[in-house]
Amino acid sequence: MQRRKFIQSGTMAAAGLLLARSAAAGILTGKKAFPSPGLQLYTLGDMMTKDAKGTLLQLAAIGYKELESAGSQKGNFYGYKPKELAAMIKDAGMTWRSAHVGGAAFTMESLMKMAKTAADSARMEKIWDRMKNMPKSLNLKENHHELADAAAEGGIGYLVCSSIPVSTLDEIKTAVDVFNKAGEACKKAGVQFAYHNHTSEFDDVEGHRPFDYILANTDKNLVKMELDLAWATKAKQDPVALFKMHPGRFPLWHVKDLDKATMNPAEVGSGVVDFKHIFDNAKESGMKYYFVEQDGAPQPIQNVTNSLNYLKKTLY
Repeated sequence: MQRRKFIQSGTMAAAGLLLARSAAAGILTGKKAFPSPGLQLYTLGDMMTKDAKGTLLQLAAIGYKELESAGSQKGNFYGYKPKELAAMIKDAGMTWRSAHVGGAAFTMESLMKMAKTAADSARMEKIWDRMKNMPKSLNLKENHHELADAAAEGGIGYLVCSSIPVSTLDEIKTAVDVFNKAGEACKKAGVQFAYHNHTSEFDDVEGHRPFDYILANTDKNLVKMELDLAWATKAKQDPVALFKMHPGRFPLWHVKDLDKATMNPAEVGSGVVDFKHIFDNAKESGMKYYFVEQDGAPQPIQNVTNSLNYLKKTLY
């Protein structure tokens, strides 16, 4: 009897250990492993400049927990000081994780070089019209120290270059110089610097691909990447292949989809981006946070609600 009990208890212990290991594996690789979905506030158009507090409360009610700010007609922080914006976000029950700022001034010509289709050209024209009417904001080429300090003041972990001209080799080299200086300034301020891509980083420019040139000529610890999954996909790149080429260098993602017919930004889960394939390889990328984004969202609140619901259903 004692021997039988011993065998039974040993079998149960082994089974328990197996279940525990399976559960641990599930925690590491399963649906519960991912951070809460965040939102890039650029998706909301001018809602933040019109009513920041009200907009933040709406987002919190929808279920967003993490936020990334964008430039606006009132500057980099919607007309607020970084501490003020951080407090407002915290009061709404969310966390400000990252801020987008400009890399260097664009011209209409440099913007249009980023367009691949007629729809892209129309989108760039709208962006240029908005930029012309915006007050001059600080940018990384001229103000990297001030912007790094502002990020530290706001208590955020990441300062991200939203875009910078890369249509000539000289522009690419300038971008590298700007990023190395910004990375050093951010390190001193206790913030991580990163760069957000569009499709143009994957074009051939005078025998170089900007994406490769930038990553090869910047410090991997000082200059991380925020991979825009949609723009990479539109440029016919496999995000997972990029993760494997540069493991751990993508702590931030933009989770954006592309309409199957137009290849314009769409609600997450409604288009062509293979999110399951990408999220299955999140560990390889070093992803810490990801932000839903939909440029030119026609019904921003409804659109970001639908995207969040898709992610919760799919990932959690």
